[in-house]
Amino acid sequence: MNAEQLEKVQNAPGFIAALDQSGGSTPKALGLYGIGEDAFSNDEEMFTVVHEMRKRIIQSPSFGGDRVLGAILFENTMDREIGGMGSAEYLWTQKQVVPFLKVDKGLADEENGAQVMKPIPGLDELLSRAVSKGVFGTKMRSVIKMANPEGINAVVDQQFEIGKQIIAAGLVPIIEPEVDINSPEKAEAEALMRARILEHCNQLSADQHVMLKLTLPEEANFYSELVAHPQVVRVVALSGGYDRDEANRRLSENNGVIASFSRALSQGLSAQQTDDEFNEMLDTSIGSIHAASIT
Repeated sequence: MNAEQLEKVQNAPGFIAALDQSGGSTPKALGLYGIGEDAFSNDEEMFTVVHEMRKRIIQSPSFGGDRVLGAILFENTMDREIGGMGSAEYLWTQKQVVPFLKVDKGLADEENGAQVMKPIPGLDELLSRAVSKGVFGTKMRSVIKMANPEGINAVVDQQFEIGKQIIAAGLVPIIEPEVDINSPEKAEAEALMRARILEHCNQLSADQHVMLKLTLPEEANFYSELVAHPQVVRVVALSGGYDRDEANRRLSENNGVIASFSRALSQGLSAQQTDDEFNEMLDTSIGSIHAASIT
């Protein structure tokens, strides 16, 4: 683990940019960016198009380590280049932004009001490759829809089990048990999840560290105990479908929690914008998310 990167992620003001849309969510992300599905005819072409979008964000003068602490990459992005070097290397050496890698392969079918992750074949090899490319940490997402203890425990237990495999590889896992913002039992689900996460965090050894990526809670500062936990490097929040203004409003109520937004970050960006227009919109977006993250 890179000590300089750990220090930055743990203590510096700023937020994590989520640039990790995968195969299933990429067409929607491109559509919002103003690029229709007629612009590509297969996955490889689609990933090339989305890489151009991500490069435009990362290489923008508005995007830098003064406000953006880290960026979460999709595996395909990690394997591509920006500015003549690997994407992770470019992020850290040119932008002082700490690189993370999305490692999950999507969600299993809903059971007990929750969706655990599908199996992740070849995870050890992927983690080894990530370390060799200069990646600091990983991210993996599950979803909780109802306040069902069995479903919630299955999600959190799986996250920490795989998280320990990631820690053993020398990386810091971002544990992401997303609570669906449309859940009719959102507050109750958050309480059950928080209790289970605390159990797991309390069982980590002194040299085992995780990050937590959580839905913005119904009650302000609901995760303060996790923010202060010695084994938790940082608690970050997902926008979860809230628009940027609402996500920022909720985030600003949660002291010590920083953003890890995807849709809320790229909202308003368009392939049709001039570079000046694009950079100005990105600067406004980054500025507002940064402001909400330093409360």
